[in-house]
Amino acid sequence: MHQDAARFLSQPVAAQPGSPLRVAVYSRIAEAIRNGLLTPGSMIPTETELGADMKVSRTVVREALMLLEEDGLIRARRGVGRFVSDTLPRIGIERIRPFEEVLGGPGQTLEVKRTQVVRQAASEFVAPGIGIDPGTDCWLWESVLIRDGEAIAHLQENVTAQPVSIGKGAAAPLEINDDGGATLLATLNNQLGRLAGPGECQISLSQVGPSRAKLLDLRPSDPVLVLTQFVRHANRPFYLAKCLVSARAGHLSVMQSLQS
Repeated sequence: MHQDAARFLSQPVAAQPGSPLRVAVYSRIAEAIRNGLLTPGSMIPTETELGADMKVSRTVVREALMLLEEDGLIRARRGVGRFVSDTLPRIGIERIRPFEEVLGGPGQTLEVKRTQVVRQAASEFVAPGIGIDPGTDCWLWESVLIRDGEAIAHLQENVTAQPVSIGKGAAAPLEINDDGGATLLATLNNQLGRLAGPGECQISLSQVGPSRAKLLDLRPSDPVLVLTQFVRHANRPFYLAKCLVSARAGHLSVMQSLQS
């Protein structure tokens, strides 16, 4: 590893108010990747090395690395180690639906249980997905999706907290009324007009991890499907969501359609 990268990663990290320590570790590594200190294909230090350098536990490092892998910034090679991805995530051109529609079905009751709504600094992954600079304030809506009384998914949605232009009006702060019963994308669609596209949904597989396992009544090592949604509005990145879906959700359908 390059000396500049080693120095950058060896500085202790501290959690920001209202943000878990794993997010600070995630942001440090992601910043090194985005700034080119960790180059595509290069090997990431081990969990033990990163924990010792940053003065955090291996558990915190492991959760941060899981998030980086889910977000496509790093990849793991079994028995070898973790490496910076050869290509970083991009934004594509598919039509997107709110997760109520993705995970719901005929005759099924899907409940959106809100666990938190918080204004926080955007991470290195979230920021480009919603069209702002890292560290700029954004909104995080976190929810558990419950179908027929059983928790099947954990959802995190982000949108900028900065003034935006909707339609032909002047830029103004987003006024989002949270009634607690819908996802952020569905709420935005209802209040601002349908935003579902163009966008992209990336699909990957991961483990749920300790913190989210409790919310879904799973073991930390249980596999989950990771659905990452990007949505553009007014030709700019606008909304980003990451949904972890447990195996108990069963079959999922993928719908695509051309924009009219």
